[in-house]
Amino acid sequence: MSHTPRKTHRRTLTALTTAAVLAAAGSLALAAQSSAAPPQAPAAVTAKASGTIHAAPYEYLGWGSPQKPTDVMAATGVTWFTLAFILSDGGCNPAWDGNRPLKGGSDESAIKSIRGAGGDIVVSVGGWSGAKLGEKCSSATALAGAYQKVIDAYKLKAFDVDIENTEFSNATVRQRVVDALKIVKQKNPGIVTYVTMGTTPSGPDATGKDLIKRGAAAGLDNNAWVVMPFDFGSHSGSMGDASVSALEGLKSTVKSAYGYSDADAYKRIGVSSMNGKTDVAGETVTTNDFKKILAYAQQHHIARYSFWAVNRDRDCSSGGSAGDSCSGVSQAPYEFTKIVAQYGG
Repeated sequence: MSHTPRKTHRRTLTALTTAAVLAAAGSLALAAQSSAAPPQAPAAVTAKASGTIHAAPYEYLGWGSPQKPTDVMAATGVTWFTLAFILSDGGCNPAWDGNRPLKGGSDESAIKSIRGAGGDIVVSVGGWSGAKLGEKCSSATALAGAYQKVIDAYKLKAFDVDIENTEFSNATVRQRVVDALKIVKQKNPGIVTYVTMGTTPSGPDATGKDLIKRGAAAGLDNNAWVVMPFDFGSHSGSMGDASVSALEGLKSTVKSAYGYSDADAYKRIGVSSMNGKTDVAGETVTTNDFKKILAYAQQHHIARYSFWAVNRDRDCSSGGSAGDSCSGVSQAPYEFTKIVAQYGG
């Protein structure tokens, strides 16, 4: 099955060779705490100077001539990856891209290689296209059960729901995802959860704000609400400036919904950018923009710094398309990943 991995509910579809693109992402904090209590990091994923869960770029193993994760680790210092995407196999059952099995295939082999080299993974569910578990599972309990199959298959420490498109726009499904994640948190003490969504340059739109408010009302102790600051259509200033503005809007939304202090709200937000040319004509995210996001992350100790995608972190001199296997800008291999790898929480 062909499916468009990219994300953002605001995105403008372009004719990419394989599919559009995603980003997203999530963050680190604590699992067993009241929503008002200051977040703390689980001991299993305590931040270090680099190579932590806080910096887990997306790699999509189903398209874009994916690099060997262990080669990326050796070249950049990144040790965590966000692997995408888990979709519905047609019913309330998870599969890679909706058709590759959780166990016994190339995806499991890649995960074993990452862990064998001292790294680990976040698994991402959703994306822009394809059949979503949030829509195919008829109840929060059933959806939580589908999520649990993925968690159990890989003994996950972290889990990302990239909620986009019709899964994002449907209020019933938004509530189902929130309630399912709450069940997941209860059944898996210490697991780190991220909810990743599109954004405007000033922060989440009305739908995104509603999703966060639903999370707070349900008592979902989500580790990080993550925005994808690109595919804006229009913005002022650099993409780095627009990303910081979007993150400030996200922080304010999370603070208001949960009653956090500023410091604690920053620890519950994250960013998932996109390197190089995005899905919108004329919109480009540069390494300087990534450095501006890094400085912001370091200043405020946000939970997550990710991007879409490792597959694209190379120039297009080999003939690839800027949508799937390269960034569309002049760059050295892994130039963007090396910036993200500097973030330690």
